[in-house]
Amino acid sequence: MDLNDLSQHIKQWGKELGFQKVGICDTQLENQQPAYQDWLDKDYHGELDYMQRNTEKRYHPDQLHEQTQRIISVRMDYLPKDAQFAANLAQTDKAYISRYALGRDYHKLMRQRLKQLSQKIEDYCSEKLMQRPFVDSAPVLERPIAEKAGIGWTGKHTLVLNEEAGSLFFLGELFTCLPLPVDKPIENQCGECVACITICPTQAIVAPYQLDARRCISYLTIEYAGIIPVELRSKMGNRIYGCDDCQLACPWNRFAQLSQEEDFQRRDVIENSSLIHLFSWSEEQFLERFAGSAIRRIGHQQWLRNIAVALGNAPYSLEVIANLEAHLPLAEPVLAEHIAWAIEQQIARDPDLSNNNRKTERLIRIIEKGMPRDA
Repeated sequence: MDLNDLSQHIKQWGKELGFQKVGICDTQLENQQPAYQDWLDKDYHGELDYMQRNTEKRYHPDQLHEQTQRIISVRMDYLPKDAQFAANLAQTDKAYISRYALGRDYHKLMRQRLKQLSQKIEDYCSEKLMQRPFVDSAPVLERPIAEKAGIGWTGKHTLVLNEEAGSLFFLGELFTCLPLPVDKPIENQCGECVACITICPTQAIVAPYQLDARRCISYLTIEYAGIIPVELRSKMGNRIYGCDDCQLACPWNRFAQLSQEEDFQRRDVIENSSLIHLFSWSEEQFLERFAGSAIRRIGHQQWLRNIAVALGNAPYSLEVIANLEAHLPLAEPVLAEHIAWAIEQQIARDPDLSNNNRKTERLIRIIEKGMPRDA
């Protein structure tokens, strides 16, 4: 078998399957251990406990999947058409959702394409091979792998960058037993630029190439289900699911390519992203309208919690206060905490606060009690 020829076929098949770039690397990742362990020791992973499990499998991929000799790394662009980044962020009564999550969940789509790539390789070899696809679903150091495979370099915001596509893409891997020729890494091209560090609303990028997840809006709105630190809430603005600020500030994203995948385009149900409208959804509506979406997995209560914070940051409105108040009686403790905070923020911006009417006084009492209005 001509492995060089097979490698070229793999890259061509990958493009035919919708991957914009395909690279191949070996499994030597032991040099990642010091930096990764330091990141864990600083508790920068927050409550992502799975990040500190199976660390040996992260550094030794052949322990994760037997007989693995090479890893095929793939890139799939997700930038949707008509993304409206800046316009959406400027509309503080609207919800900002990270652009990767506007359409369908990428995990199943990419895993299926990787399975198809695996099948093409087996057909070419005329035999069953030890191969396994991964898409953000196991202890895999996908960014170091992407670097080694020549997909791109890790930027100071800790995301992988590519000179032809910026950072607006997903990564996936296919572990294979074949000793394929490997690709060369791409030289880091961030230079002296610190735009991503400067722009971060919560200063989560604590140093170049170091991210404290506990301060990251993406972590807080997606991975963290608890009480968001008070000092970070006002910095979240209208971002209710994820945050793209560090990517928006990156000069390399001028070259980001629009995705051709229909699954990654904005779904109709969030075309109207009014915070009040989204806050009114029942749990049944939330589950139905986000079927097949990555957003669905955070659950309805966390969805409402995130929107409550955004409403607290929204322009003063009696309608906003009324909607927040209406949700308090049935709110679970974590949600109730954020609703009470949001009401307090709204009242503090009341232009006629000096003439408190009975309704405002009642709302203040709700906040002081920290409990539902009927309690």
